[in-house]
Amino acid sequence: MNGLALAQAFYHTHGEPMLREQFPQVVPLIAVGLCGSGSECFGYDDEISRDHDFEPGFCLFLPGEEVVDRRTAFALERAYSKLPKEFMGFSRSPLSPVGGNRHGVIRMEDFFREKTGTPDGNLSLLDFCRIPEQSLAEATNGEIFRDDSGLFSSIRAGLSYLPEDVRRKKLAGNLLLMGQAGEYNYPRCITRGETGAAQLASVEYAKAALHTIFLLNHTYLPYYKWSFRALRGLPLLSRLAAPLEYMISSGNTPEEIPLKTAAMEEVTGAIIALLRTQSLTQFPGDAAEGHAYSVNNQIADPTLRTQHVLFAV
Repeated sequence: MNGLALAQAFYHTHGEPMLREQFPQVVPLIAVGLCGSGSECFGYDDEISRDHDFEPGFCLFLPGEEVVDRRTAFALERAYSKLPKEFMGFSRSPLSPVGGNRHGVIRMEDFFREKTGTPDGNLSLLDFCRIPEQSLAEATNGEIFRDDSGLFSSIRAGLSYLPEDVRRKKLAGNLLLMGQAGEYNYPRCITRGETGAAQLASVEYAKAALHTIFLLNHTYLPYYKWSFRALRGLPLLSRLAAPLEYMISSGNTPEEIPLKTAAMEEVTGAIIALLRTQSLTQFPGDAAEGHAYSVNNQIADPTLRTQHVLFAV
């Protein structure tokens, strides 16, 4: 059983009766679910990830103190801490009576301020450019088991993905990095015999290409240790996981260089083809840099369009 299923079962078995019996007046005002930091919130948890911060638990998201006061919040914390310490063979952490930052009672404004810098998720285009996508992913991942008022879910819906102009700005920047690292710097480093620098160039290319693929899928790029796991589940270009992994795991011997170069060409070609399918570029050539500027030129917002092409990366 993964963490999301465990959390939902724990809530329905113990949390829901506790709320119904002890806090019926609060139920219409709060949201309950599991989202935020942790592999279980993405559905990526496994036996290895259970070595820390894994337990039966859920989040009780409260609106501001003008709606749910401190006394009620404290009573909720106490009630949550008294839920069974074991469930379905898993133990709850004894370190915090309210479940710490990941579980238990959390103010909505505190949650969104941590993830987005604002208490209500109200972001400008420039804000979307500056906030790490892994934080936006944590603000919108997981599952909400109930939200009678709809407040928490509506904020999450507004953060569900980047505005289109921001997506294009990030695409432009990452395409430029792909061109610089893969098409220009990698072969020059190889020619000079700088194999260490060549490896760094291939890694930079792979990172930019990976981000580009997520952008083309309208999906936030998660924390790096889950990026390939998430890539393999994407509907578009998931097949590029293999050549990207080869690029960053292989060396730069005379036998490997042509294979690595071919892998870069495969990835770049597939990305450019999808850019054209999505009508994001008008550049006729095959160089990633040319497509970077073409994508940037189609950004509607003039302030964002005229920022440096690498502004959002």
